[in-house]
Amino acid sequence: MDDYDAIVYDLDGTLVRLDVDWGAVTQEAVTVYREAGVDPPTGDLWTLLDDAEAHGVGEAVAGLVCRREREGARRSERLFLADDLRERAGDGVPVGVCSLNCEDAVRIALSEHELAGSVTEEAIVGRDTLATRKPDPEPLRSTCRALQVDPGRTLFVGDSPRDEQTAERAGAGFVYVSELEGTLP
Repeated sequence: MDDYDAIVYDLDGTLVRLDVDWGAVTQEAVTVYREAGVDPPTGDLWTLLDDAEAHGVGEAVAGLVCRREREGARRSERLFLADDLRERAGDGVPVGVCSLNCEDAVRIALSEHELAGSVTEEAIVGRDTLATRKPDPEPLRSTCRALQVDPGRTLFVGDSPRDEQTAERAGAGFVYVSELEGTLP
């Protein structure tokens, strides 16, 4: 951390584990398409979400996913890096969250685990905060702007190749949460 001025965390799989059955949500999204008389695209949930607007089911699919994420945030499991976040913030390190989950779910999870006060309010960016989402670099850059730090002086901690790609594109440092397990006090 000595090489960085701020730290940004991903949410799900990094700070908490949302209690969401992603396979069931994917099937629910497919049902939304079918009930609208539209053949769903093949692929994962993010493909369904990406293509929903063009098929006239954007609001319904986005609403479904966000609703399931909010429910899962209320029942989420706190992970070990949540304590690291609080400690870093307590040491005066600017802290933000950049997530692929909807912003509402991020805020609920942070509140549920008493982390909201440790994160800069304006530095919480979710999938629906901006017009783009990870792995586009803009969500992470926006988080950095809110923290008033250069992305090159920011460490992004995440759990997926999408997170790593986001950091790379934004010019930020990156570390996988799995690399930190067992290394923090």
